[in-house]
Amino acid sequence: MADEKMLSQMSGEGGFIAALDQSGGSTPGALRLYGIADSDYSGDEEMFRLMHEMRVRIMTAPSFSGDKVIGAILFERTMDGEAKGKPVPSYLWQDRGVVPFLKVDKGLAAEENGVQVMKPMPDLDDLLARAVKKGIFGTKMRSVIANADKTGIAAVVKQQFEIGHQILGHGLVPIIEPEVSIKSPTKQEAEAILRDEIAQRLDTVPAGEKVMLKLTIPTVPDFYKPLVDHKAVARVVALSGGYSRADACEKLSHNHGMIASFSRALTEDLRVSMSDAEFDASLAKTIDEIYQASVVKA
Repeated sequence: MADEKMLSQMSGEGGFIAALDQSGGSTPGALRLYGIADSDYSGDEEMFRLMHEMRVRIMTAPSFSGDKVIGAILFERTMDGEAKGKPVPSYLWQDRGVVPFLKVDKGLAAEENGVQVMKPMPDLDDLLARAVKKGIFGTKMRSVIANADKTGIAAVVKQQFEIGHQILGHGLVPIIEPEVSIKSPTKQEAEAILRDEIAQRLDTVPAGEKVMLKLTIPTVPDFYKPLVDHKAVARVVALSGGYSRADACEKLSHNHGMIASFSRALTEDLRVSMSDAEFDASLAKTIDEIYQASVVKA
């Protein structure tokens, strides 16, 4: 079973989840935005070391605390790393009051029927067992929906929930993330199919168990409210999906019961060249903006 104190925080406290889980493909872009050029490092090891330093700088900044940031999603290497001499998950929960999650997917398969399901995860049970030992509360895994194809969307949701049940079996809370692309020409139609498919699958979650949902901010405000209110759902969180932070926050503020779980929109104003004071001031402003959109609704 999930840690009750962490579950209470994730399901009931005001705030948002920081997505600090960029992996191989998205890491160079995140570093570029931070002010580290591709030519500043060579090879994956150095790239991931620089990314870890950036994440630790965020996690250890005074403004990054459970008062407003109630959870953080970690990349596997971040989970295995340290912050201030402690394992990252322990540091987050014990020192900052932030609930730790782990990204578990291995990326996306090629597009078929207008969607990209997740690549196979043959070592998932071993990873989940390791996550439990490190004090991780839950997991996150992402699929992508490009078009309103009922067959494709049904396949995405089926895979997400099948793996979600596997994760629940380890006592972890899965974040189900079937992202609808904000560039989809049939975004609103895809959201309608997705909501129905998720609602059906939520009824298969065992009594007393909880899942979380991470969804693209819908075209119609409060469209996912029936999912927010479902007894099997601990929380519905929103991805920024390529929107600027200002746009993502504005759209999120119209969706009651939905909080942020932003990645690029969280870090877009942070630069490696900033002094620690400048860095924390910028991060504090960003955190406050995302927090307000998560808890104060239009």
